[in-house]
Order: sequence, then structure tokens, then C-alpha cells
Amino acid sequence: MRLDAGRTAHPALIALGAVGAAGVAAAVWGIGIERYLFTVREVSAEALPPGSAPLRILHVSDAHMAPWQHRKQDWLASLAELKPDLIVNTGDNLGHRDGLDGIRRAFAPLAGIPGVFVHGSNDVTAPSPRNPLRYFLGPSKKKQDPPLLDTEAMDAYFTDELGWTDLNNTAARLAVGGREIALFGVDDAHRDWDRLEDLPDAIDALGPRDDATPMLGVTHAPYQRVLNGFIDLGADAILGGHTHGGQVCLPGYGALVANCDIPLSQAKGLSTWAHDGRTVPLNVSAGCGHSIYAPVRFACRPEATLLTLTARS
Repeated sequence: MRLDAGRTAHPALIALGAVGAAGVAAAVWGIGIERYLFTVREVSAEALPPGSAPLRILHVSDAHMAPWQHRKQDWLASLAELKPDLIVNTGDNLGHRDGLDGIRRAFAPLAGIPGVFVHGSNDVTAPSPRNPLRYFLGPSKKKQDPPLLDTEAMDAYFTDELGWTDLNNTAARLAVGGREIALFGVDDAHRDWDRLEDLPDAIDALGPRDDATPMLGVTHAPYQRVLNGFIDLGADAILGGHTHGGQVCLPGYGALVANCDIPLSQAKGLSTWAHDGRTVPLNVSAGCGHSIYAPVRFACRPEATLLTLTARS
């Protein structure tokens, strides 16, 4: 059977072809281009006691580092040029058994800048192959995987070589830019490793805190129970990661998933969190990486945040 010359294709076939072409273009963009468009998001929020000088925080998260990811390593290393007062690392640094090699290369220029860190699950367990579409069916299962990564070596690098402070389920005081800051944090709430009940004693152990000393809360996964608990403990601002900002978003709409119970509208960026009569700034980093088994970002560029906290008016 021969089609008549000049006969056009069925409209449904044209539409199907257009959808297919758009899908291919989106995949090429998300896999081949956007995941390398590393971005510094600069924002500011009032959170410090009146009269305080601004505090510049470099917030990094979710590197999911593999040793061959040199572009990401070079970009992270370049962030030292921002000259932050404080570095806050909200976890999921490792994405491969040898990921610490890449982390060393990425963070070496940040040595000597005061910093703190908490764990995500991928600082403890290695990623495993899985269907990436399952990510859009809701929060991933909180199963315990074998501890395949050398968390102890990573922590030793952060504390001994970079001079950062471990905030997993504990609190600390830091001297930052000629002032004192109090901070507390929890281990990965997505795996139920957080122990909010330990924090009051840890904060009390820091000793009396005057009204001029700000308090920051740090978490990997920004679950509502953690954010509410942090406000109850007196946090003046909260920083989290984990969500990847949705990783694959709809332009003009935003995140489709957050991988935790935070509202989708707050899955990335600076917003506020209110609880029991108090409202504080909340910064959720979209992170700068992805699982090696889901190498894509769409409408959600990899990022770090330069968050400037200023005095409350």
C-alpha cells in the first residue's frame, strides 16, 4: 500500500513526535548541561541580635562526591574566594566509596575557616542502584544499609585538617569573626538518627549565653519535627539540605518532591519557619550534587548559598 504523494502525517503522530523531541531535549539539558551549572545563591535575612555585625555563612550540602567529578571539586574549591565568616556543611558529602578523595580536593582551600557539619545518610552508607522514578513516589524508605563508607576518616578530615566542628546530636560554641556563636545540630533525621532529646543538655553544657550570642540550628533533613524542635530550643536561624531542591523540577512550578515532609514550596531557598509563636529564617540548600545513579538536574541548578545574617531591626 502506498501513501498518496504530499499526504501529511496524522496530527497525533506529529504531537507524539513533538513530545518525544521535547523529552530528548530535556534529558540532554538535565544530564549533559544543567547538572554542571554550579551556582552561588546570595541571600540575606534578619536573625542576629540588634547591633550585631553581619555574619556571612557559606552553606554547602549534598555534594554526593565521586572521585572523578573534577568540575564539581574545582567549583567547591573556588568558593574560598567568597571569604565567608563561617561554613555550614549539611551533609551527604560522599557518593562513592572513594568519595573522600574528591572531598579533600574540593574543601582543601577552606581549611582554617570556622565551620560545622552534620551527617546525611550518604556520609555513612554508599548509594545503590535503583529506579530513579521511585524518587517521585514519595520519601525514600528509611532502611538501614550496611555501613560501607569510611565515615570516621571523613570526620577526621573535617575536624583535624579543616578545623570544623562536629554537630551531630550535640552543641558547640565558636569564635567567628571576633564574636561568639552558639550552634547545635542533629544527625540525619531521614534515617531517624536525630536525637533531639540530647540537645537540651548539650546546650546547657555550653554555659550561660547572653543576649548578644546568636544560636543557629543545623540539620541534614529538614523534617518538621526537627524544625519545630529547633525553634523550641531557641534557634535564631536554621539551615538544612537533603531535598536537592526537588532535583527535577517543573519550570514555573518548582519541586515535585522534597523527600521529607517539608512543604514543597520550601524545598529549596530562603524562607521562614514558624512554630509556637516564633518565626525564624530557614535556608534549605538545593545542594550541589546527585546520586551517581541519577545524574540529572532539571530546572534546579546545583548550588551553594552565601547567606548573610544581619541584625534584627
